[in-house]
Amino acid sequence: MNINDGYDYFMKFKDKRVLITGGTKGLGRATAISFAREGAWVALTYSSDDKAASETESLVKKYTSRSLLIKADVSLSSDVKKMTDQVLNQWEYLDVLVNNAGIIRDKMLLFVDEEDWDRVIDINLKGTYLCSRAFIKSMIARRSGRIINTTSPSAITGRAGQTNYSASKGGIISFTRSLSKEVARLGITVNAVCPGIISTPLTDTLNQQNRNDFLSMIPMQRFGKPEDIAWAVLFLASERSGYVTGQVLRVDGGLI
Repeated sequence: MNINDGYDYFMKFKDKRVLITGGTKGLGRATAISFAREGAWVALTYSSDDKAASETESLVKKYTSRSLLIKADVSLSSDVKKMTDQVLNQWEYLDVLVNNAGIIRDKMLLFVDEEDWDRVIDINLKGTYLCSRAFIKSMIARRSGRIINTTSPSAITGRAGQTNYSASKGGIISFTRSLSKEVARLGITVNAVCPGIISTPLTDTLNQQNRNDFLSMIPMQRFGKPEDIAWAVLFLASERSGYVTGQVLRVDGGLI
């Protein structure tokens, strides 16, 4: 087997069924397009931005004719049930679940009201729980599956002004490790990816001083690309990561 054969096998997702929550912007969009390029069927969820969702769906359809776009609030069990029913009714089963949906409402704790606290916990942590629970039964039945959750450096190091966000992402790490132990013997792996500071429209708006301050924290002296995270997710979803479970893969240029 030559190196090209190895690459082909390494990232071979032809006809694999993949669902990415929060899949129509930023890291979710890059991940969706990467899976589609590798031959996967790709389902995307989003909560509100119809324009971004339509744009991402068009990009995904350049590479696969098997795609689903689902509007759903992952913090609501009723929405998650409808989403799950739609995917399983049309596709029968799911190979890969990427729990990527998340929000940030940064404030110092004294100014975090209950609504902001609950919303961040509900979307980030409860959404990961609801979606994982919804699809894991069918994965167990097939004794096969990959669950990949998105966490954050804030979950590991903490960050002022992010008590709600850090708590939700820290919960995801603990959730990942515990669930991985429950389902490891059933052919299902559960891992998390931990993105560092990634180039997005938000980082593009930073002034030069702020950019320099962030870059000084990163040993590689550059922001990550959305594709850096997408390829990490694809690795955790691939056959080559079959003996990897309960792990947090940091993709942060050495930030932590």
